[in-house]
Amino acid sequence: MSEEEFDVMDELYFVQSFDYLKETLELGTKEILTALDSLYKQGLIKCLTAPDEECFYTVNVLEEGEKLFFLATKKGLMAHNTI
Repeated sequence: MSEEEFDVMDELYFVQSFDYLKETLELGTKEILTALDSLYKQGLIKCLTAPDEECFYTVNVLEEGEKLFFLATKKGLMAHNTI
């Protein structure tokens, strides 16, 4: 897990919007989207269209990410806590 991915995971113990991540993290849009995309492809986070509406389709995080919400999965929390 890269440093950027680790920083993003720190914020995803609860559902968070892309806008929240952008305001909170000292990373640019591209860096956040790249980290989210990598975490999603590894199954460490899930994507949501609203705080309580999970996406049950394959998400293109790089294209759709700025409109979504994110949450760490159990696998993601375990990976984040073992580093």
